[in-house]
This record gives sequence, structure tokens and C-alpha cells, in this order.
Amino acid sequence: MAGLLKRTTGLVGLAVEAKPIEKLTLVYNKLLTALQDVPKEAAYREYTEQMVNDRLASLQQEPDVSKFENKLKVGQIEEIIKQAEDELFLTRKMAGWKTWEPLKEEAPPGQWKWP
Repeated sequence: MAGLLKRTTGLVGLAVEAKPIEKLTLVYNKLLTALQDVPKEAAYREYTEQMVNDRLASLQQEPDVSKFENKLKVGQIEEIIKQAEDELFLTRKMAGWKTWEPLKEEAPPGQWKWP
């Protein structure tokens, strides 16, 4: 990309990314690496890996930022990058929390009941 295609995202606190494709690819690859610390059978890993791999494939098929944004329909690429960074942070936390392991003590009666 020779220069910025837009001057602003129009969102307070979210600057235009100079190299959005490279940045998103980097964050998604870090996310896939972090997911290796979560067991393969964990639902979180399965769904997150599927989403990241689908988006990486879309990014490779459609390297035009505007077309990529329109295809995903989840916001501007800067928002997608922020979401990916947040997911990477959460993935690292999830690996530490080991949420896939059984409870250490029995849950109180009605704990998982919803009205």
C-alpha cells in the first residue's frame, strides 16, 4: 500500500492502520500460535481456530481492504485488528485459566439453571 487510503476511521481512539493486511495477518498468526496451548478438543479452540483460518483465507483471496471489510461485514479493518488483538489477549488468559478442566468442587445446586 503506497499510502493511507483514508484519513480517519471515524471512531474515537481508533487510528487508521498504515499496513492493515500485514498487521491483521501477524495478529492472526500469533493467535493461532497461542491456541496451541489450549487442548484440541476444547470448544473455544475449535471455534476460534476455525474463525481465524476462515478470515486468513478470505484475506488471502481478497487482499483489497474495502472488499475484505464488505465480505466480513463486521466493521472496518482497524476494528477487526482490535478484535483480533483482544481475542489474542483472551486466548492467553484462557490457557492460564484452563477452563476445559473439570470443576475442582461440585457446583452449587441451580448454578447452571437459567430461567
